[in-house]
Amino acid sequence: MSKYVYPAVFTKENGGYSIAFPDIESCFTQGEDLQDGIENAQDALCLTLYRAEAEGKPIPAASEPQAVKVRDGEFVTLIACDTLEYERFFKNKSVKKTLTIPEWLNDMAVRENVNFSNALQNALMEQLNITK
Repeated sequence: MSKYVYPAVFTKENGGYSIAFPDIESCFTQGEDLQDGIENAQDALCLTLYRAEAEGKPIPAASEPQAVKVRDGEFVTLIACDTLEYERFFKNKSVKKTLTIPEWLNDMAVRENVNFSNALQNALMEQLNITK
């Protein structure tokens, strides 16, 4: 799964907000204002969940927002992230692959001016059920 939504607790502090995710251990951030806090919360959540996915660690279930207890000066908001989008953005470096195809298929593709890299990318995304 690559799309997630988690409740985050925003605590108003001098000069901004501190933000914590009660369902995710060690996922904290801050923001100078509400917009900055939401952007930083999305980034922190995505990085934390992406790392957990990459390491094969279990992803905790998200609590219902109304079940999260807050104190005075705090509020809960939902933060969404997409770890696949995050990975696409940060790991967009091309890698070289060597592959083998039948000569007849190669000849046909060359005649039709097929871009082999693009064809392989499209085929892999289709095989992995990834939309552009």
